[in-house]
Amino acid sequence: MEQGKGRCRKKKHLPSFLHRATMAAERLEVLRRQLGTSNKAQQPLTELTRNETSAVSVISPPGTQYVIPNPLLTPEQVASYEKDGFLVIRNLVPHDKIDQYRQRFADICSRQVDSRGMVVMQDVAIVKSEFKEGEQAVTKIQEYQNDPVLFEYCRLPEILKYVECFTGRNIKAMHTMLINKPPDPGTKSSRHPMHQDLYYFPFRPAERIVCSWTAMERVDRSNGCLVVLPGTHKTELLQHEYPKWEGGVNKMYHGIRDYSPDHPRVHLVMEKGDTVFFHPLLIHGSGMNRTQGFRKAISCHYAASECHYIDVQGTIQQNIADEVIAIAKRKFGRDVDFKFEDAWRLKGRLVLGQDVNL
Repeated sequence: MEQGKGRCRKKKHLPSFLHRATMAAERLEVLRRQLGTSNKAQQPLTELTRNETSAVSVISPPGTQYVIPNPLLTPEQVASYEKDGFLVIRNLVPHDKIDQYRQRFADICSRQVDSRGMVVMQDVAIVKSEFKEGEQAVTKIQEYQNDPVLFEYCRLPEILKYVECFTGRNIKAMHTMLINKPPDPGTKSSRHPMHQDLYYFPFRPAERIVCSWTAMERVDRSNGCLVVLPGTHKTELLQHEYPKWEGGVNKMYHGIRDYSPDHPRVHLVMEKGDTVFFHPLLIHGSGMNRTQGFRKAISCHYAASECHYIDVQGTIQQNIADEVIAIAKRKFGRDVDFKFEDAWRLKGRLVLGQDVNL
């Protein structure tokens, strides 16, 4: 009994920062056991997951179908996505829903709503005090999957009926964002470098992953609309790194090191409620916001729950994996056993059907 009491007294008098780190590590381990078990990882691959089993071999094999047969899309829409890797659906999300998301964003920025669990980001220019506090100080909110208002976007039937055409019936929301693109201060820092979203994802196959990106107001070239390179979803995952921009670059804004500048581009001019669905290998980015307003959009990356995690060590994804792991260790403690896939296990949420692997 005395030894037990002694141990309790010793643990109680640990330095507060060490005690917090220990508690965080224990909570993380509980979450890992709840969200992902070794038995799941060892399940045999289904037909859905056999055609991509490594981070290196991400070129879709000949005959790959990017759209699952469905009664929703027209033959022209199917052919367009198969050929180009993206599909724009006009006026898909009701405007009253978008207004609710806009108000929720404002409430989060003004701290009327608890933002714990979310990643609230500032542009490099805003960090240098180019803009005001409040809503104008935040350029992006990520990981809003636990916010009941914003996460409603990921569950909208209007969105999911299209997502199902690319992922199948079992769908998980894996990555959530609300983007508040700031006016450019003249440094071009409001740009987003050309990139492929699959670079950030340690799960496969690529053709069962899709992003929905909805304009919350009119977006065009003046305020930095999305620009895509049609057909690049049929290429391989390319090397990414931080671009060497004079005005600086935002955290996690890795860009493709080398791609053909002569490839045809499409600037996606969209109105409020318009939504683009696109493949994770599609090369895309956005230009400067040359207006005085903040350009808003809301998005979610979805994946079939039959997808499986892969080991990215030794691949071109290791750079981003190491960065994510370093951030996690600063948060939970250096001795925490944290893997790249743990970041996605913690924030993925089932939105339709059954949870199979992810």
